[in-house]
Amino acid sequence: MRKRWGRYALVTMIASGLIVSGCSSNAGTTKEGEPAAQTGNAVNATGFPIVDQPVKLKMFTRIAPVNGPFKEMPVFQDYEKMSNVQVEFIEAPTDGFQEKKNLLFASNELPDALFRSGISPLEAVRYGSAGQLIPLEDLIDQYAPNLKKLMEEYPEIRAGITTPEGHIYAIPGIVTLGAARTDKKWINKKWLDKLGLKEPETTEELYEVLVAFRDQDPNGNGKPDEIPMTARAGLPIVHMMSGSFGLDLQLGYNINLENDKVNIWMGNDRNKELLMYLNKLYKEKLLDPEVFSHKEAQYLAKQGSGNAGFFFDQTNNNFLSIQDQYVGIAPPAGPHGDRLQSQALPIARDFGAFAITSVNKYPEVTMRWIDYFYSDEGSTMLRFGREGEHYELRDGIPYYKEDFLEDITNQAKITPYAGGGAPHIISDKVASFINPPQVQEAQNKLDPFMPKVKYAAPVFDEQTAQQVNVLRNDIDKYYEEQSTKFIVGSLSFDKWDEFQATLKKMKIDELEKLYQDAYDKMQK
Repeated sequence: MRKRWGRYALVTMIASGLIVSGCSSNAGTTKEGEPAAQTGNAVNATGFPIVDQPVKLKMFTRIAPVNGPFKEMPVFQDYEKMSNVQVEFIEAPTDGFQEKKNLLFASNELPDALFRSGISPLEAVRYGSAGQLIPLEDLIDQYAPNLKKLMEEYPEIRAGITTPEGHIYAIPGIVTLGAARTDKKWINKKWLDKLGLKEPETTEELYEVLVAFRDQDPNGNGKPDEIPMTARAGLPIVHMMSGSFGLDLQLGYNINLENDKVNIWMGNDRNKELLMYLNKLYKEKLLDPEVFSHKEAQYLAKQGSGNAGFFFDQTNNNFLSIQDQYVGIAPPAGPHGDRLQSQALPIARDFGAFAITSVNKYPEVTMRWIDYFYSDEGSTMLRFGREGEHYELRDGIPYYKEDFLEDITNQAKITPYAGGGAPHIISDKVASFINPPQVQEAQNKLDPFMPKVKYAAPVFDEQTAQQVNVLRNDIDKYYEEQSTKFIVGSLSFDKWDEFQATLKKMKIDELEKLYQDAYDKMQK
């Protein structure tokens, strides 16, 4: 065991495991002032229970509006019996959650761990450097075989969560299932068939299909009320179509990686071509005129109405009642033959899903506790609850029982995965609810065009992170404003040179260098 986290716990090896003695100010007593039953408790290296005598931990967590109390969730009730680890959750609602988290660190009133707490890369570096979060790399190496195996299989996970100094202060949610990291390209197959059209293979063919959707009354009601193409509000439409113009989304930004060189593409000619294409669709009423104004609920309602021709979403949940009307398609090839699925999120999808603080007397126990959820077995418990009561196995895959799903709100009451950001693995073994056959088929259309490696946003040191934030605040706001104007036609493409010059004045080249330096460190 290296000295990186040794100052947080005194550890003595014994034949049956480890003897742990705490070093925090309240070590030896519980909240109620009782003697801590855990002192001298052996940490079992494998299997359950994790410890022979009960260990108590406090974890700060975000509770989503849809969730019930964590203490009533079967996963935590059953896991306590299995592990002998008693967790008291300090729940903070999504609204105001960030402020409560900030206050914890500012006041130094720390829990033992943070669960589903969305620690940002900057927070991880800041609180880790301050000694409030402990480095986890040695704990992972010795007490997290499931997580360690995933990090070995997917090296980009480690690259995406390691600080420039070589520490890991927070661990992510991990998604090995490609279908849970991409928005599919859904097209109205019913309309295609009615109009005698085939699935578009190029952006030009897509344009022609959208024109037919607009003009040939595919819904048969005699009114020009079809929505040929729609997307989530704002610039997601740019990212949904960027791969057809050779534009990737690496390092959590508008970045192409070419021969290990970082290229921020916001001002380049390929992006101009993309915006010109979207402007053409918008001008001809092929792209939803509300694409920059509708709310999320309105967008989802459009999916479920059956009156949308082409749109983007991860699953088919929002159009289940008319799912036979839609099919997923491959990315259309752009004018230069590019056919990239650029929207795939990194495998380390939810950064900072779990962290251990310096007041924790039992970091080994805590790491073993969380590691279980990075196995398919542990993830099944977390996501599906109890076999027979909440789910059943079919060919080894868990499925929610039909009677349980009669009320969809049941799901969020039994699992913290509903509401997002939980520290666990989402693999093809535990994703029946979000990855039914129709979604699998849509993902299969995308798979040949997915990037081989998807790099997450880098973990900058605090000084660099502040530089990046200052630069991006101005650049991102300007890019969003101008791109929107280009698309809707309120800004002429004659102004493109001016647009490029302004990005340079905003030091986009300096921003690019900061990302290049971070990427170079990832490769070492």
